[in-house]
Amino acid sequence: MSTSLNTRRPTEAETGATAPTAPKGLLPVVLTATFMTALDIFVVNVALPSLQGDLGAGPAAVQWVMAGFSLALAAGLVTAGRLGDRYGRRRVFGLGLALFTLASAACGLAPTAAALVGARVAQGLSAALMGPQVLAILRTAFSGAAQARAFARYGLTMGVGAVFGQLIGGLLIRADLFGLGWRSCFLINLPIGLAALPLVRRSLPESRAPQRPGLDPVGVLLVTTALTGLVLPLIQGPQLHWPLWAGLCLGGSLALLAVFAVHQHRATTATTAAATATTATTPLVDTRLFRDRAFSAGLLAQLAFWLGQGSFFLVLALHLQFGRGLDALGAGLVFTAIGLGYLITSNTTHRVTARLGERRTIALGGLLMALGLGLLALTANSPGVRWLAPGLFVDGLGMGLVIAPVTSVVLAGVEPRLAGSAAGVVSTVQQVGGALGIALIGLVYYGAGDPAAAFGRSVLALGVLELVLVGLVRFLPRGAHGAPGAAEAHRAHEAPREG
Repeated sequence: MSTSLNTRRPTEAETGATAPTAPKGLLPVVLTATFMTALDIFVVNVALPSLQGDLGAGPAAVQWVMAGFSLALAAGLVTAGRLGDRYGRRRVFGLGLALFTLASAACGLAPTAAALVGARVAQGLSAALMGPQVLAILRTAFSGAAQARAFARYGLTMGVGAVFGQLIGGLLIRADLFGLGWRSCFLINLPIGLAALPLVRRSLPESRAPQRPGLDPVGVLLVTTALTGLVLPLIQGPQLHWPLWAGLCLGGSLALLAVFAVHQHRATTATTAAATATTATTPLVDTRLFRDRAFSAGLLAQLAFWLGQGSFFLVLALHLQFGRGLDALGAGLVFTAIGLGYLITSNTTHRVTARLGERRTIALGGLLMALGLGLLALTANSPGVRWLAPGLFVDGLGMGLVIAPVTSVVLAGVEPRLAGSAAGVVSTVQQVGGALGIALIGLVYYGAGDPAAAFGRSVLALGVLELVLVGLVRFLPRGAHGAPGAAEAHRAHEAPREG
């Protein structure tokens, strides 16, 4: 039989995935989880010095406080997407939120560095359970104008958590609430998570893929091992000056990813040829997704964008704290310049997309980011940090125009039954891109010597990367899947908003 992608969309009755009107509380609940995940990636940066002294943690333990979370998150996303497809996205999301809240309490109460590292790994795995479900729920619970707005709010939430994470951490440590010090950076998740948990069942519609697809244990083993072998050396390699094991891990992970791709293609072919999908033949990632130009080209755009995000925040934090001598709170305050620009554009991205289309919106955002990074390179040797503000502000404007449409364009045309699998792939590209970007820009930054020169060269390299993003936009199809929804959003942006 033919293995071409079936373009017929399953009905709502078949998928149980699309609600005519999304419940009012849906967005606040899922975006709360998105905010907590983004916050916990970045807030730990400012907590490291005080927790190191309090727990007597050595350099290796401190590295693993950061690496444990990112590694567990990246390795678990694809499998988590399938769990949502099989057992229900609301159910898996609720489980992830409950476990994330418990893991945050364990982080805040950790008596030793080893206990903290273990709790951070648990946090990462819990965040992995939530991440793909959020994207899949946004894809299946909203359509048209409402979906454009939902993804815009998702982008806003991710950016706020990332941009303001360091400022929030600095404020918490400076306030020293109840004498908790660095522990408050983790314990802040408790009231947020406990408030959101009771709303999960009431506010989130349940959806899953039809026929309860199997878990593909061979695929789970291959992709988890491969992603662990890929992300671990990217995180640890630069700090350890690229030891031999890091190179071996990278080579082995690429080989395993190739084996995984072959395995998934064969499973997809077998599933398509069968009358009904079975546990033995259901692929973890349906490779027919990559035949959709919007999905495959959109993933490349996602990769280019996220290559620059984590690395930019890292080199800016290093420049402000080591190059400029600011403390954590002072550095966090400088980050507000990015946040102001980001808030301005991310709140109106769906309207800009409605007028310009996704391709032009992403391209405009990429050009603004390249311009902002160029301004930062020119002011790297400026006598005061205030001279950095214009470049940071313009960069934030560009970020706000990119993050939502570059995500929605990948998922907007995905069939609801494949939403979890696709969301797992998108989330994995985001995390792997961030880790790879940090490793690559780290080579530029630490190879320069002088702090100001290191920062200048790094932001110039990142500016070139944003121009690559602009170039990749041309490979997105004209009138991509999101375009009709964007037009509808423009006509109806004043309509009542779900959530």
